[in-house]
Amino acid sequence: MSTATTSKNPASSPAASSGSGLSFLRVLKSEWIKITTVPSTVILLAITVVVMVGLAALAAWGTAQIVTEFGGGAGSPEAAQAGPPAADSLVPEIPASGLFFGQLLIASLAVVLIASEWGTGMIRSTFSAVPKRIPALLAKNLLIALISFVVGAGAAFISFLVAQPILGSADLSLSLDDDGVLASILNTGTCLALIAVFAMAIGTLLRNTAGGVVTAIGIIFVLPLVVAIVENLADWIPDAARFLPSNAGTQLVTAGPIADGALTQLQGGLVLAAWAAVLLIASLIVTKKRDV
Repeated sequence: MSTATTSKNPASSPAASSGSGLSFLRVLKSEWIKITTVPSTVILLAITVVVMVGLAALAAWGTAQIVTEFGGGAGSPEAAQAGPPAADSLVPEIPASGLFFGQLLIASLAVVLIASEWGTGMIRSTFSAVPKRIPALLAKNLLIALISFVVGAGAAFISFLVAQPILGSADLSLSLDDDGVLASILNTGTCLALIAVFAMAIGTLLRNTAGGVVTAIGIIFVLPLVVAIVENLADWIPDAARFLPSNAGTQLVTAGPIADGALTQLQGGLVLAAWAAVLLIASLIVTKKRDV
């Protein structure tokens, strides 16, 4: 009497066919290893923090020099007669004053992290391990957004601490209780996180490191300059310029009074988030449908 034995093919089991063994947390962990094990990435993030803090310290020193040279702050008669900007109005903006350079580095890093995988062919291995593709891209975007937030908010907070003794030498004060200061510090991280998603989406769509970096930097930094040059050609140009990513990001971290006609902090954040979300969705759709 022979007994027939049946063996289960792992490839045909429900768990394997449904891909239930590959959770998003595992994808997230693998992407985290990719990012943190590349020395150049860690070095670039450290440089971002150092430069942002250095620029904030320089801004604090310049503000203190205004007070020293003109003899007072916002309420002093000397400052009013000499005509420089009131020093007190510049103080709340100091922690976020390194944002411009931070955007440059974070945008470049985000493009490189995704576009380099297409350049090296590593993306084939990534999508072989994650056939649905979208979880892998979402994990990359989530991690770069979280890292950028920590870098931005951390650099702004360190800038706040560094600026205090510099401002104190000119009898200027900077406190987290001041209107808009804490929000500006946190929003510095939020701005960099959204810029990172924005830039990574561009890198995903173009699949080219050089082209992605040039495009991202062009939209964030060059386009506003071009718009500023031609804004007198039509009345609608200055109004439209408010909705550029960099201008919206600037309003997001504003700690002082909002200029007439400018976006508020909330509006600036929503505009920048809309840019990031639209490009992210487009990159997910294109990557899902297009061959590797």
